[in-house]
Amino acid sequence: MKSVKPTVLIVDDDKNTRDGLARALKRHYEILLAESGERALAILSNTPADVVISDVRMPGMDGLTLLQRVMTHTPQPIVMVITAYGNVETAVKAMKHGAYDFLTKPVNLDHLDILIKRALHSQKVEGQIENLHEQLDAKYGITNIIGSTPVMIDVFETIKQAAPTPATILLQGESGTGKEVAAHAIHQLSPRSKGPFIAVHCAALSPSLLESELFGHEKGAFTGATSRRMGRFEMADGGTFFLDEISEVDPAIQVKLLRVLEERTFERVGGDEPVDVDIRLIVASNRNLKELVAKGKFRNDLYYRLDVVNITMPPLRDRLNDIPVLCQHFLKDFNHKNDRQIEGIVPEVMNVFSGYAWPGNVRELRNTIEKMVVLGRGKKLTLRDIPANIRDEASDLASGSSWTGGPTPASGSIEEAEQLMIQTALKKNNGNRTKAAQEVGISRRTLHRKLKKYQLEDSAESENAESE
Repeated sequence: MKSVKPTVLIVDDDKNTRDGLARALKRHYEILLAESGERALAILSNTPADVVISDVRMPGMDGLTLLQRVMTHTPQPIVMVITAYGNVETAVKAMKHGAYDFLTKPVNLDHLDILIKRALHSQKVEGQIENLHEQLDAKYGITNIIGSTPVMIDVFETIKQAAPTPATILLQGESGTGKEVAAHAIHQLSPRSKGPFIAVHCAALSPSLLESELFGHEKGAFTGATSRRMGRFEMADGGTFFLDEISEVDPAIQVKLLRVLEERTFERVGGDEPVDVDIRLIVASNRNLKELVAKGKFRNDLYYRLDVVNITMPPLRDRLNDIPVLCQHFLKDFNHKNDRQIEGIVPEVMNVFSGYAWPGNVRELRNTIEKMVVLGRGKKLTLRDIPANIRDEASDLASGSSWTGGPTPASGSIEEAEQLMIQTALKKNNGNRTKAAQEVGISRRTLHRKLKKYQLEDSAESENAESE
């Protein structure tokens, strides 16, 4: 079957420009032509376009106004703007309104072709990610665990198989990998889903407080115990009990936990009346329990009672391909919670994220996206919105930063634009690297690295010397 070509709408009041771009692109794309913004909207009302390429300065409706109108269409096309008069300020304004990229006249046709292919590929991948997430949710019924990498598929399969059983589950993995989220998913997929889900974070409580929290206490059991108090085990009766950071539990309480696992019964603190419970136990640890057993820091018999089904939540650095879908999920969530309307994340941000180690794992990524959404200044999240510590530490730092002043490079190249940004900022601040870095929106350390990359060290040093 013959493949359908993507449709490109070219909008320019200059006939020669329209026809020239059409000739260059018609081999790979279906071409639509419009001589004005008004005509372009009329065409789009009847014929959807995958890509819109528009001049900025046109009689009547200008390119930026057209861009804002086009971005309200569903499905939303990719928009690129072209100008003969532009500077980076105009380009930044266009990007804030949702443009994918900008070019300057005369247009480098090879560069334009690369941009279109990259944009269409990006759009396709985003669609595939969203579709895959819907398929995973339909298949596994797991709405809050996000991922499509092989290690996560293994996690999904194990959860799906173990959840309907009464088996005790041990979740292991670094902090921030989503162990509690997995515990909730197991509960929701189990026959106990209509019962309570009760969680206790063991490391947050002293041994005496933890014992009372878990098992409850009788009136007069200790100073301040003015009445009988139900413990968390009782609260979880008929449902699921989740013990996080089990490795931090005091040895004396480990003995009592072992009895609950073996007999499903215990006594409240200060009491001798047995309390029977019907619970499903899930425990989690960010430390290797088997190693703690070998060191004598965790009971051997309790470990083997807990280690019935062992699920290891992988660190984010081992599932980097899940970062885009996680980001889209968090972006949607925090847009809603903060009443924001950020439309997406530029590909360069993903390059930086892929080069960062994520010591805080998914939790750190989630917090990062929340911070970027709250403080973001444009329609999309860009390199400038990334927290400085992540920009500095990422080993695969992408080129290009948002910029609000200075000349536009003739070729429209992002690298050339960045080089000009740095030179302009240094000149404006009399060679002061700290101030120049702040103006560009990067750290001083990153500025130093980019000076070396673009071989600007000598000129920067001479400017600095002149300012002294």
